[in-house]
Amino acid sequence: MTALGWAIVTLVLAGSGTLVLGLTLRWVDRKVTALVQWRVGPPWYQPFVDMLKLMGKENLVPSTARGTGFLIAPLVALASTLVVAAILWHACFRPQVGFVGDLIVVLYLLTMPALMTMLGASASGNPHAAVGASREMKLLLSYELPLLCAILVGLARAASLGGAAWTFRLGDLVQAQSTWPAVASASGVLALLVAIVCAQAKLGQVPFDLAEAECEIMSGVLVEYSGPSLAMFLLARAMLLALMPLLMILVFWGGLYTGAWWGILTFAGKYLLLVALVTLIRNTNPRLRIDQTMKLFWFVLTPAAVLALILALNGH
Repeated sequence: MTALGWAIVTLVLAGSGTLVLGLTLRWVDRKVTALVQWRVGPPWYQPFVDMLKLMGKENLVPSTARGTGFLIAPLVALASTLVVAAILWHACFRPQVGFVGDLIVVLYLLTMPALMTMLGASASGNPHAAVGASREMKLLLSYELPLLCAILVGLARAASLGGAAWTFRLGDLVQAQSTWPAVASASGVLALLVAIVCAQAKLGQVPFDLAEAECEIMSGVLVEYSGPSLAMFLLARAMLLALMPLLMILVFWGGLYTGAWWGILTFAGKYLLLVALVTLIRNTNPRLRIDQTMKLFWFVLTPAAVLALILALNGH
C-alpha cells in the first residue's frame, strides 16, 4: 500500500473509531452525572441518536450571520479533530513510524476547535454568542501556556530517559518511556495533574464551561447553531473527550505496549482512570467566573507547570 493509501486508511479507521469512542464516553459522562444527581440517565445509544437527529434537521442560518464563516467553522473544527485522531492512534499502535514534529502539529490542530468556535460565534451576529466568544478567547489564552509547559516536561523526561536530544515526535516519546514513564517522577506527576486540568478547560466542561453557560448566556457560542452544523461541533467535542486522555498517555505514561496482552489491559486502565478523573472534576465543582479561571491558570497552574519543567530539567 502506498503512503497516501495508508494515510487515508488510518484517517478513516482512527476517525470513525474515535467518533464511536467519543460518543460512548459522552454517554458514560452523562450516565455518571445522572447517577450523582439521583436520576436514571439516558440509555447507551442516546448520544448516537442525538447526532443522527441533528444530522436530519434543517441547518438554519440567522439573518445577521456572515454565512461563510458561520458555516465553515464547524466543518474545520471537526476536520482538524479527525486529523489529530489519525496522528495520535498511529503513534499509539505504530510508534516507530511517524513524521518529525507530529506533536507540534497535534498541539496546533487541538487549538482549532476553540478557534473555530470563536469564529462561528463571532460570525453569527448574536450578542450572547459574542460574549461566549470573548470568554472562549480568554480561556484559550489562559490554559494554553500551562498545557505547553506540562508537555515540555514529558519531552524533557523522555530526553533524559532516552539519553538523546529533545524530540517532538510522538513515537520517540513512547519508545523513550517504554521502561520508565515520565509520570514515575515528581515532575511527571505534577505536569500530568496540570495537563488534566488544562484538558478539562479545552473540553469546555465544568468548571470551565464559561463559553456556553446556559443559565447565563443561553448556550453562548452555540446559541445560533442547529442541525448538521451543531452536530459537527458536538462531534468534535466528543472526539476531544476521547483524544485528550490518549495524548496524556502518549506524552506522560508510555503509550500502548502492544507486545503483550497485559500491555493492552494496562493501557485501558490508564485511559479509564483519566476519563474517570475528568468526569469526577465535572461533577464535583461549580462553574468558575472568567476572572477566577484566568487567575487559576496564570497564577497557580502556570507556576506549577514551570516548577515541574525545572524539576524535569534537573532530572527529578
